[in-house]
Amino acid sequence: MLNGKDHPATGDVHGKNPGGGIVLTDPAVREKSDARKSSDALLILSQITSTVSALSELDAILGVGVEKTLEFIGGSYGGIMLLDKGNQSLTYRVYKGLSDEFARRMSVKLGEGVNGRVASTGKAILLDDISEEPEVLHSDLIRTEGLRAFISVPLRFRGAVLGVLNCASPQVRHFTENDMHLLHSIGDQLGFAIGHFRLHERLQEKRERYRDVARQVITAQEKEKKRISQELHDETSQMLAALTLNLKTLIEMARISGFKEEGFMTLLTKVHTAAVQINNEVNRIISDLRPTLLDSLGFIPAIRHYAESSLSPLDIKISFDLAGVTAPLSPEDEVNLFRWVQGIVGNIAQHSQARHVVIALQRKSNRLELRIDDDGVGFDVSKIGQMNNQKRRHGLGLIIAKERMKLIGGDCSVRSQPGKGTTVIAMIPLS
Repeated sequence: MLNGKDHPATGDVHGKNPGGGIVLTDPAVREKSDARKSSDALLILSQITSTVSALSELDAILGVGVEKTLEFIGGSYGGIMLLDKGNQSLTYRVYKGLSDEFARRMSVKLGEGVNGRVASTGKAILLDDISEEPEVLHSDLIRTEGLRAFISVPLRFRGAVLGVLNCASPQVRHFTENDMHLLHSIGDQLGFAIGHFRLHERLQEKRERYRDVARQVITAQEKEKKRISQELHDETSQMLAALTLNLKTLIEMARISGFKEEGFMTLLTKVHTAAVQINNEVNRIISDLRPTLLDSLGFIPAIRHYAESSLSPLDIKISFDLAGVTAPLSPEDEVNLFRWVQGIVGNIAQHSQARHVVIALQRKSNRLELRIDDDGVGFDVSKIGQMNNQKRRHGLGLIIAKERMKLIGGDCSVRSQPGKGTTVIAMIPLS
């Protein structure tokens, strides 16, 4: 879309047209000039494309886009206005050559003024002299700023206009169709960058919301586990302990009184043995739900006790490298890290066929590293997450372990090869 006066190309080879643009009338000179401009345009597009690929900060990308565009067209002022869908208005995000007051006050509604029409219609506007435009908004600011020649092109992403790219000059001049094509190409590149940046922002917001919800769920689960553990300890476990003691007393009393009924004594002994086993199992469940050592003695004794009680019965030797290391973690992080240890130790007990396990804890700057090594059969790490023949995912326990670390801002890495054991590392940031 071309607004303003279209100045004729008249004058000699080095003459200027009434709009201030250079006019080349010699065909050979014009051809060389066009070739040079095309080469410069390709270079500008290449530089902007590289910037979009290399930089992660949106303001930095947009700043380079404005700078390179002004460099190509010989403009002095430029900037990018982004559309706020909430209030349907355009405001400057980055700018060059313009005053801070101009950028702050130049806010336009969708459909209003030059920029509002560009954002509303998705069509570019070229003006030889914006100061003469009767419908321009904030004409006092434009005159104070000294803006004359003006171009505004839409920044699109997937068919939607996300903002506009403005370029201006203090002289009246006539912009060419080549300027228009280049600016459209730049606009598409910058629109792509803005669109992907916003998609990334929304994805991050969703991830944070998911993590917040997951943290709340885990916190609620841990509270409920603690409550059940406490009830089992205070009621069920105590009753079972009393039952086993009473059965033991009955057996001793029968023996002392000379009771000779072997069948009855055998059955009574079996009931006592079963009661002891049930009590031990309930105590194990209590420990799994909420290990009392985690509350009474702390994180390190708790993981030591859990690892020993889980792996020693399987004839797996355990070595600890925990001496002199404290774990300055919040109660929530301690619980999550303990659950992580439970998951990894459970995997070792079930799948590794290991003979030796090493659990090491060390502080590295502002992070805490918990490392568990085993000398078991190992596995192919690349298969984690894939479906096996039983339509179950390989390494589901490790997937859960990684997700648990993410919930507390940590990281979990796995190294393993078939026949060469496995190393699992949790890295926890320390506040």
